[in-house]
Amino acid sequence: GAMSQGYIGYHLQQAIQQELKARGVDKQCASIITQVVVDANDPGFAKPTKPVGSFYTKEEADKIAAEKGFTFVEDAGRGYRRVVPSPIPQRIVELKVVEQLVKAGDIVITVGGGGIPVVETEQGLKGVAAVIDKDRSSALLAQSIGADMLIILTAVDRVCINYNKPDQKELPTMTLEEAEKYIEEKQFAPGSMLPKVQSCMEFVKNNTHGGTALITSLQKAKVALQGETGTIITK
Repeated sequence: GAMSQGYIGYHLQQAIQQELKARGVDKQCASIITQVVVDANDPGFAKPTKPVGSFYTKEEADKIAAEKGFTFVEDAGRGYRRVVPSPIPQRIVELKVVEQLVKAGDIVITVGGGGIPVVETEQGLKGVAAVIDKDRSSALLAQSIGADMLIILTAVDRVCINYNKPDQKELPTMTLEEAEKYIEEKQFAPGSMLPKVQSCMEFVKNNTHGGTALITSLQKAKVALQGETGTIITK
């Protein structure tokens, strides 16, 4: 997690700074190595679900599992990968630093990869082998800094029901009640659209000043903010 935050954060930071310079905008951009506290007793630790690392043959996976006690699963027919827990994020450790930079008008790259998972011990924070869902961490961040809107960018312009079926329907708006209904109907795929919708719901539900959430594609982010596409989630 820390390696990913440093490497990807650096490239994002460079690209943003170059774009700001090209546009003549005098603004700083900073990447923050971000730890996120999780509960050591989170049920997710008992059931690893997030694939990480390299692909292995079944024989290789069995050997590593026997030696190190890792859990492996077959990943879409491409081989076997180690799976690690995906606990729920509870608190962003570097939140005050992020808030100070945001208030100063800086662009902040943070909670990369969902944040580096840590648990609280008597000695302090301790890293754990896990991967926190990026959407959930983003919702927690938005909620924690008092954001007016949470925007989650994905591969589609709008959330759909009956996805990839003849009667597929795009959703320009969705209330919390409607989202709950669609989840009960299993309209959103686990590990794909479901955590995005749930994270948006969490943000909207806990926002005390009428905040909304938006799900759209990176390519359509600007026009989605103008109301021309995307799915807006409201109370």
